[in-house]
Order: sequence, then C-alpha cells, then structure tokens
Amino acid sequence: ATLLINRFLNIFIKGFIEGRVKKNVSEEKRKAQLQTLIGIFSGTSQFLIWGISILMILPEFGVDITPILTGLGLTGFAVGMAAKDVISDFIAGVFIILEGQYYVGEEVKISGINGEVKEITLRRTVVQDKEGFLHLIPNSQIKIVSKKVYQG
Repeated sequence: ATLLINRFLNIFIKGFIEGRVKKNVSEEKRKAQLQTLIGIFSGTSQFLIWGISILMILPEFGVDITPILTGLGLTGFAVGMAAKDVISDFIAGVFIILEGQYYVGEEVKISGINGEVKEITLRRTVVQDKEGFLHLIPNSQIKIVSKKVYQG
C-alpha cells in the first residue's frame, strides 16, 4: 500500500507542479524549476509516507510506539523552533522558483543591492554587484525585488 501511495503521490505532485510553473520562460529554466520542485515535494512526501507506514507496522510486532511518538513530537518541536529561519528561507525559495520572480543572469535590485543574479537555491540568492562583490541574501529576507525589463 505504501508503494502505491508513493507512486500516486509522485504522479499527482508532478502533474500539479507542471501545471503551476510558468510556461513563458525558456525550456531550460522551466526544466530546472520543475526538477527542483518535484524533487523537493516528492522526497518530502516519500519520507512522510514511509515514516507513517513504519509506525503503523511496529505495533503488529508488539512494539509500543507511544514513547517513539512522544520523542518525535518533542524533537520536532525543538528542531522546528531552532530551524525557524531555515524553514522560512526554504519556503520563500520555493515560491521564488515556482513563481519565476527572477532567474540566474538577470539584473535585479534585491534588499538594496543592485547586480546580476549568479545563483538561486532554496536557501539563498547570490547577487554580484558592479564592483564584483558577491552578496548572499537569505530568501526569507527578500521583501522587494526590482528587475530590468528589456523590451525588444
């Protein structure tokens, strides 16, 4: 059942994301967006499905899962509080990529920094200014993006 659920979720996730990613970008950029987002959501869903399946099977072998669930709950709370900024960066990065707000190579102004986007990851955006400095901007800190629009 777990394998079937994983397969169904992967198909659903792929179809959902392909329908949401902008089609007005180059095929190369669109493929990179799709690959990144599908990998993130598929991996997360597989982890959750397998974890739940294992927890459902353990009682059949006489293992009491109450202490395991309690420990996981407390650990999850502690990690969630400690990793709050990382999670915010991750979520913001997903939306930046999904919405195609800007791409590698574009001229942008982010957080008061003018320059060319050199790299976009789920955690940060790297912008190189005219003087050659690389600015690593956490995605959760990006509130306003301005970019040049070339009319041809």
